[in-house]
This record gives sequence, C-alpha cells and structure tokens, in this order.
Amino acid sequence: MTEDLTAAAVRLTEVLAAENAALAAVDLPRAGAMLAEKTRAADAFVAAQAASHGALSGARPAMFERLRDLVEENQRLLDVAIKVQGRVIGIIARALPRALRDPAGTRYGAQGRAAPARLSAFAISARA
Repeated sequence: MTEDLTAAAVRLTEVLAAENAALAAVDLPRAGAMLAEKTRAADAFVAAQAASHGALSGARPAMFERLRDLVEENQRLLDVAIKVQGRVIGIIARALPRALRDPAGTRYGAQGRAAPARLSAFAISARA
C-alpha cells in the first residue's frame, strides 16, 4: 500500500467521521458545508487507489474496515437526514395556507360559516 493511499484513506476517514458526527447531532447546515471537503477526500482516495494499481501489500485491514463502517454509517445517517427534511418541508407546506390566510378575505358560505377565500400560488425557498 502506498503512502498516498494511506494518507488519502486517513483523510477520508477523518472527513466521514466529522460529517457523521454532524449528522448524528442533526446539524444539517454543518454536514452540508462538508460536501466539498468530502468530495475532495473521496476523489483523492479513488485517485490514490487507482495509482496504486490495486497493490494493497502492507495494507492495514483495520483502517479499511473503519473506512467501510464510516461509509455505511454515513449512508444511514444521510437517509435519516433526508427523511427528517422531508417531514419538516411537509409540515411547513401544510401550515402555510393557514398562516397566509387573510382574515379580511374570509367570506361566509351558504350555511353561515366562515369560508376561506381562495389562496394564490406561492413558493418557498431556503438556503442552508
């Protein structure tokens, strides 16, 4: 195993461990900010692996097991984060029509009950 491959594996391990910690804490902005760093670390690992031509003599199996475990945990935590964000977006989308209702636009229906006026279309945008 080359020094470059070892260094790339160590760096990728560090980045994944940091991102996993952010995801476990549901700190999605911090986890999202790590995307570029994770991409660079993964690209460096792939390049170093290709440059080594698969030569893993002297490889440290424990390091690769740790890396594999971190990748699996990262996948699991990202799946959870995506589901959480989807639920939050759903809650906001369902709440907005009620929150945007203009009391002055309320009219009365045939049974004498308040009937909300029609809402116009709207869009939501948020940046982390």
